[in-house]
Amino acid sequence: QVQLVESGGGLVQPGGSLRLSCAASGTIFSIYIMAWYRQAPGKQRELVASIPSGGTTNYADSVKGRFTISRDNAKNTVYLQMNSLKPEDTAVYYCYAGLVRTTPITPANDYWGKGTLVTVSS
Repeated sequence: QVQLVESGGGLVQPGGSLRLSCAASGTIFSIYIMAWYRQAPGKQRELVASIPSGGTTNYADSVKGRFTISRDNAKNTVYLQMNSLKPEDTAVYYCYAGLVRTTPITPANDYWGKGTLVTVSS
């Protein structure tokens, strides 16, 4: 079974920075895409950034130029560096791993982390 565990959330002042990490554990052969989503109170979950294996990154317009997604394939870990944080970035941030294979021939599955809270407030 594959598990995703996020870390790095917390309280930060406007203009500050945080770095989120998400480590995938279990029997993993490959992960095609890793991403960060967020859900603010009363709003739908939205994509923040994604990074496919060997592909180009994708960002929500609201975070372009401020957030950077990266991944370490050897560690099955994805990161989200968040700079110039704004109060509207306050949300629970969820890690997502898509098209995960535990062996070369088993069907792929998608997994979600439980989320980490980011609060941007003075």
